[in-house]
Amino acid sequence: MEKFVRRTLLYDFYGELLTEHQREVYEAVVLEDYSVSEVAADRGISRQGIHDLVRRVDRLLEGYEERLGLVDRFIRIRKQVGRIQKMVSDCTAEGLAEVKQAVAEISGSILEEL
Repeated sequence: MEKFVRRTLLYDFYGELLTEHQREVYEAVVLEDYSVSEVAADRGISRQGIHDLVRRVDRLLEGYEERLGLVDRFIRIRKQVGRIQKMVSDCTAEGLAEVKQAVAEISGSILEEL
């Protein structure tokens, strides 16, 4: 499951950098869960060609992430926002000052990263 989530995040962030053909094939195989055989028959390409294209796109997307780091940054920020939400939901009147300070620190680090 984690590999699928990573692939979809990479595609969401960098998919527009792919050619239309790469996007269509990748979406069909990875996101829509069509078999390589189905996509190959529909496109008039060999199964090996589809398989190679999907692997090549995976490498391209990972390469974009290595250079730009947008997905990792998104994940870090999402975790920080989750911490803020948990603190606020667990907050009591007695712990309000502590929560306020923690939220200020976390939100400051989020703003720095942006």
